[in-house]
Amino acid sequence: MTARLASFNTPVPELPVADVERAQAYYRDTFGFQIGWIQPDKQIGSVNRDRTSIFFRKRAVPFEPAVHWVHTPEIDRSYAELQAAGAHIVEPLETKPWGLRQFTVEDLDHNRFHFHAG
Repeated sequence: MTARLASFNTPVPELPVADVERAQAYYRDTFGFQIGWIQPDKQIGSVNRDRTSIFFRKRAVPFEPAVHWVHTPEIDRSYAELQAAGAHIVEPLETKPWGLRQFTVEDLDHNRFHFHAG
């Protein structure tokens, strides 16, 4: 008999940023997140949207940006929403040779999100 594995929830990424409050405002205004919290020293804070949370941690520049893959079943709608909100789209929506429809956005600190469906 195989033992049942403990369940996990969705991971919470922690992104490196130059300014936590600036990152929170950008994610609110561009990606539709709500600001969650910020520590009094402004070194770490969070945003939330639906079942997704993101932490931001202040880092000294230069730092290596993070890369994330986000599955979105409504890829065309997501693309239109982010385009209308002024997101910095660095790769337009297209079907890639590996079969995924995807596009890529970059935030103010060069963290990248590859949105994909398929």
